[in-house]
Amino acid sequence: MLAAEWSVPAAAAMAAVAGVFVAAGVVKGVIGLGLPTVSMALLALWMAPVEAAALLIVPSLVTNLWQIRPWSSVPAMWRRIAGMQVGVCVGTWAGALLFGAPAGAWASMLLGVALMVYAAWGLLGRSFVIAPRHERWLGPLVGVVTGLVTAVTGVFVVPAVAYLQALGLQRDALVQAMGISFTTSTVALAVALAFDMGHGGSYSAMTLALSVAMLLPALVGMAAGQWLRERLSPAVFRRCFLIGLGLLGAYMAARAAY
Repeated sequence: MLAAEWSVPAAAAMAAVAGVFVAAGVVKGVIGLGLPTVSMALLALWMAPVEAAALLIVPSLVTNLWQIRPWSSVPAMWRRIAGMQVGVCVGTWAGALLFGAPAGAWASMLLGVALMVYAAWGLLGRSFVIAPRHERWLGPLVGVVTGLVTAVTGVFVVPAVAYLQALGLQRDALVQAMGISFTTSTVALAVALAFDMGHGGSYSAMTLALSVAMLLPALVGMAAGQWLRERLSPAVFRRCFLIGLGLLGAYMAARAAY
């Protein structure tokens, strides 16, 4: 977990971190996902992945809870994807016990690879449909894999988003399902970081305070993204986002390798 002596960043560094969350919030506001992905990708360029993962907990949790609305349809959606959510928790905690919190060059490389895989899948636009009879066993399996990826990289989207899109959900239902899945991943990761499974650390009050402080920039970014969504083509924005994410992931993987 974060070192106990980790100091409050200087004003310039704090502004840079806030800028990352504004940018990540804009992306989420436009396309409905991407806050933890963008945050992890950019913050991990100058801080340890475990520190980046700890900072995104509160902004990710609050923005995902906001995305889950309307609350009246949550129970039905939860029943459909509950097995996946159990798998997410199991995978995240198992990964934390086996590998520890996201940290070190190997985690940066895995994060880079995860970003490239996600970007390639999104750009190829390959679609497939999962028959309802397969959801009972495939959902938990996808959840476990997503949890393992979350534990070692701090990113929630691989392969969860691909699976949810393959369920044939309508747009609003898909956004809600992603919100539920991302909330589960955020809580599971927060528990893993709080107990620093396998390493005996703790989620410090300073870290929590910094994470809370990043909520406002994230919400500002989301509001701006929602404003932009009405004026830009989400498809064009998403394509540019995925290209940039893929290049960033390639850079991170190459930097970690060499």
